[in-house]
Amino acid sequence: MSRGLSSLSRAMTLGFVRDKTALFFTILFPLMFLVLFGGIFKDQTAPRTAVVQIGPVALLDQIPAQERGELDRVLKLEPTDDRAAALEKVRKGDADAAVEQVGREIVVHYSAADQVKSGTVLGIFDSLIQTGNLVAAGVTRPSYSLQAQQVEDESLKTIQYVTPGLLGWAIATGAMFGAALTLVTWRQKKILRRLRLAPVSTATIVGARVGVSIGIALVQMAIFIGVALIPYFGLQLSAYWWMAIPLVIAGTLAFLAIGLLAGSFAKTAEAAGAIANLIVLPMAFLSGAFFPLEGAPGWLQTVSKALPLRHLVDGMQNVMVRGQGPASVLPQLGLLLGFAVVVSAVAVLLFRWDDA
Repeated sequence: MSRGLSSLSRAMTLGFVRDKTALFFTILFPLMFLVLFGGIFKDQTAPRTAVVQIGPVALLDQIPAQERGELDRVLKLEPTDDRAAALEKVRKGDADAAVEQVGREIVVHYSAADQVKSGTVLGIFDSLIQTGNLVAAGVTRPSYSLQAQQVEDESLKTIQYVTPGLLGWAIATGAMFGAALTLVTWRQKKILRRLRLAPVSTATIVGARVGVSIGIALVQMAIFIGVALIPYFGLQLSAYWWMAIPLVIAGTLAFLAIGLLAGSFAKTAEAAGAIANLIVLPMAFLSGAFFPLEGAPGWLQTVSKALPLRHLVDGMQNVMVRGQGPASVLPQLGLLLGFAVVVSAVAVLLFRWDDA
C-alpha cells in the first residue's frame, strides 16, 4: 500500500507541476492579487473625519497642543471664513461636516445622506463639548477620561487583512479545481477504471489525492507568507501564526470534498470547472476573503457564516495577525472538518468509476 501511495502521489504531483495552466491558476494567479492589493494599499490607514471649521471656534482653538495631536488623529480640520462654501462642501459630500460657533453654541452642520459619518462627527463633538463644560465648571481633571481604541482593524492594515483572505481563496480554488478536474479527466481517460482493476486500494488512491492537495496548500501558504513578509508589504505575524497550518489542512479537506462532489456528477472537465467557479467565486466575496463584512447587511453576514471559506479566513486572521491563541480556532477547525465529512459522504454516494 505504501509503495502504491508513493507512486500515485508522485504521479499526481508531476502531473500538477507539468500542467502550466493548473500551476498558474493555483499558485501564481492568487499571488498576483496579493501583490496587487498589498502594493496599492500597503500604506492605507483609517480615513480621518473631514470637518470644515468656519471662523474661530473656541472649543477647538483652545485645545492644548498635546491634546491637539490626539484630535488630529480622528479629525481633519480645514479652516475657512466662507460659510456658504463650507456648507456646500458638506452637501456635495466633499466634507463630512462643518462646524461654527454662534455665541456660546457650537453648531455642527452635517448631511443626512450619510448617517454613519454624521453620527461619528456628532459623537466626537459631543465628547469635546462635555469636556469643555467640565473645564469651564472648574473641573480641571475629570475623574474619568475617554480613550478610543479600535480593537482590530487599526492593526489590520491592508496586507494584514488580505494575506489570510487571499490565501484562503487560493486554498479553496486549488483544492476544488484539483479534485474536480482530476476526477473528471481520469474518468474520461479511463484511468479510474484501470486503477480499479489494478492491485491498488481505493484508500490508497484517495490518500494520494489528499496528500498531494495538502502539500500544494502548504506550499501556497509558504509562498504567500514569504512574499507578504517582504518589508515592502510589511506583514506582521502574531506569535501563534503556526496554528494556521492545521486550519489550512482542514480547509483543504473541506474544499477537496466540494471538488469531489462537483466532479462526481460533472460529465466534462469544462462542466467541472464551471461548477467549481460557480461555487468558489461567490463564496469568496460572501466570506470576507476580499473585503470586511462588518458593514454588510445582517442577512448577508448570516449567510456568510454558513460558508466554509468564512471560517477558514476568520480562523487564519485570528491566529496569523490578530494575536489570538490556539484555542480560538478550535470552533473553525471543528466546522471545517465536520463540513468535509458530510460533503465527502454525499460525494461517495454519487461517485462513479466511469461514464458508462
